[in-house]
Amino acid sequence: MGGKSAEREVSLRSGAAVAQGLKRKGYEVKEVDLNKKAIQEIMDYAPDVVFIAMHGKDGEDGHVQGVLEILEIPYTGSDVATSAICMNKLLSKKLLSYEGIPTAEFIIFDRRDGQSLEEIKQAALEKLGVPLVVKAATQGSSIGVSIVKDQAGIIPATELAFSYDKVIFMEKYIEGTEVTVTVVGNEQPVVYPLIEITSENEFFDFESKYTPGMCAHIIPARIDDAIKEKLELLAARIYRSLNCRGFARIDFMIDGEGRPYFLEINNIPGMTEMSLVPDSARAAGISFDDLVDHIIQLALQD
Repeated sequence: MGGKSAEREVSLRSGAAVAQGLKRKGYEVKEVDLNKKAIQEIMDYAPDVVFIAMHGKDGEDGHVQGVLEILEIPYTGSDVATSAICMNKLLSKKLLSYEGIPTAEFIIFDRRDGQSLEEIKQAALEKLGVPLVVKAATQGSSIGVSIVKDQAGIIPATELAFSYDKVIFMEKYIEGTEVTVTVVGNEQPVVYPLIEITSENEFFDFESKYTPGMCAHIIPARIDDAIKEKLELLAARIYRSLNCRGFARIDFMIDGEGRPYFLEINNIPGMTEMSLVPDSARAAGISFDDLVDHIIQLALQD
């Protein structure tokens, strides 16, 4: 848990909640805040399995998974390659576009190409128009994300995204209903009840996610059965296409005509008291303690 990413505080909360849940299930648990000394600490402790509750850089991107692979210690969630792909919104969109998964039209910008901010603005307007969404490629919790409603907002949003990543992308804004889907399992993943997300802010940003009263998780999602079934099938297909293991949360936007679009996948989703995955599990009749126990058991499977 912890680490040094922009999501450190949320990770500490997730880790603390997971540790308490595992202790209640009878596990012997040691909480480790990832830093330079943590590798030796893990080696000295010699755990049977590591529950990774790190969000963002070093946790979701395959780094800590690589360390644990070298140490030959089982861990929860997806492997190194899948974690790196899922953490990179742009890579996952590219791969899933190849798989035929519907996702919003997008354009990529690399700071190393030397385009001026004005050139980037004009390219975005030519391909996407406004409104559009500007995203940093490798940040979680909507960090570095802006919804741009007019031309004047493109350059400030571009500067914000570039402050987090050398490569950013912009995608067509889809107005509609945001729905998130929790998938749990290895070879035979199970889709948990869908959750509709509403936010007091313009979108489901960092403040909305982690401030009490700033968002609502509506279960079941207010969508018709045909769309629900389509989302469940899409979520399971995405999970398998990216070779996910353990658990993940996949976000979609449904437009006014009922068409779903993939937004992103969270391969180490939040496990705090306000998090979506535990809410979805509860709706399926699974307690938080049973959920984290199940995730541990999945980590120990071949």
